[in-house]
Amino acid sequence: MNLPTVAQARTEILSGLTVALALVPEAVAFAFVAGVEPLVGLYAAFFVGIITAVFGGRPGMISGATGALAVVMVALVADHGVQYLFATVVLMGIIQFLAGVFRLGKYIRMVPYPVMLGFVNGLAIVIFLAQLEQFKVVDALTGASGWMQGTPLYMMAGLIALTMAIIYVMPRITTKFPAPLAGILFISVLVYMFGIDTRTVADLATISGGLPIFSVPSVPFNLETLYIIAPYAFILAFIGLVESLLTLTLIDEMTETRGHNSRECMAQGAANFTTGFFGGMGGCAMIGQSMINIKSGGRLRLSGIAAPLFLLSFILFASQWIEMIPIAALVGVMFVVVVATFEWSSFRILSRIPHADAFVIFLVSGVTVMTDLAMAVVVGVIVSSLVFAWQTASQIYVEVKSESKTEKTYVLHGQLFFASIEGFKDLFHPKKDPNNVTIDFKYSRVWDHSALEAIDALAERYMRRGTELHLVGLSKDCKTLLHKAGSMVETDDDDDPRYRVVVDYNLDESNQT
Repeated sequence: MNLPTVAQARTEILSGLTVALALVPEAVAFAFVAGVEPLVGLYAAFFVGIITAVFGGRPGMISGATGALAVVMVALVADHGVQYLFATVVLMGIIQFLAGVFRLGKYIRMVPYPVMLGFVNGLAIVIFLAQLEQFKVVDALTGASGWMQGTPLYMMAGLIALTMAIIYVMPRITTKFPAPLAGILFISVLVYMFGIDTRTVADLATISGGLPIFSVPSVPFNLETLYIIAPYAFILAFIGLVESLLTLTLIDEMTETRGHNSRECMAQGAANFTTGFFGGMGGCAMIGQSMINIKSGGRLRLSGIAAPLFLLSFILFASQWIEMIPIAALVGVMFVVVVATFEWSSFRILSRIPHADAFVIFLVSGVTVMTDLAMAVVVGVIVSSLVFAWQTASQIYVEVKSESKTEKTYVLHGQLFFASIEGFKDLFHPKKDPNNVTIDFKYSRVWDHSALEAIDALAERYMRRGTELHLVGLSKDCKTLLHKAGSMVETDDDDDPRYRVVVDYNLDESNQT
């Protein structure tokens, strides 16, 4: 592995610092969502971040506590307590590690591109909506929350706009200093020097704490506990892997490099397994922070390692300084991330792509916002698969290659599978065909049991008319499938076999053709 140059190292470390600053309010907010203490979210951000940065399959990707996991955890914490959450995170890590060992990460390739676009757009909207929570205030007397109004709102909006302007202008001045970090530092100094009354990190929670301590989750080690935590562990493992692998794919496209899915699965698993023993809530890849890192110049593992180390140093030594950072500066950074994350090009291509793909983009975006990422991806893949199956099934047809009074040869085009068998049955007319019929599968393929049953049913129709049916031109895979069908089909063993479909009726052997 080549060591980074001094300039690269500086960029990586500053990028990691920027990410660490943005991680603080995110980890605290997600801890509140899950119903646990802020340090539980911060410790998760440290352990998940450092382990995946060192051992993960995607340099430059940032992992930590996420909202997608927090919304699932809240019910578990409310019903059984935080110790059950830690045990669940340990089991979640085991499941994810095994997914990596068995190379299940490769199935992320089954996610169609429209689903990816919908995922990215939906996640950008989720990040945006999460920032709106910072515009709410709690009445000190009644405890009710409401939106900011008047001067506090105008001041918050102005500081956010100024942060965003600095981030956009900074690269035109110099690229040696991460623009998001410049925006955060400038706004922090501005607020401190002029005594501007605006919300800071301290208004969310204190982040001061000590080193995380190893502790076995305090839960009974019995089947009842397993019954409680197992469903949550599988759901969290699935959501975490889906979000991590989709984020990995997105960064691959941005950086024109390629990560390692299975390695990332194992790293995520090891990270969550470890986190559960140190009082962390678990986590996965964070697309927002990963985008900040990439946009700030972070491409190597160094930036991913620096971010959680900076975060831990904030907790141990610099909490009083970090708590002074205005929330507006961090919200401004996240708004820039939203703009950069959202695939604005998806609007331009809507009129040039199939209507079904456009529908999937909107569907996945909507489901991501309304429910969660895992559900959105599953729905998107199912809808895309059904559309593909329907369109493929409609493209099956035959042409007559030769015909005489005694023989007729059909050439079948298209894929023969469960969705196309009805169309396949309507292509042939045994009552009108001669006594010897051949179906050439040179331009077709037999895919599944439904296809075999369709061939079997067609053979029955021809048999009742006393017609001999031959199948030719089958691919090696098709021949294997037909051989495995047992008594359903019978084959010759010559070099160019002719497949005679037979049906097991209690008839003389001479009639079974």
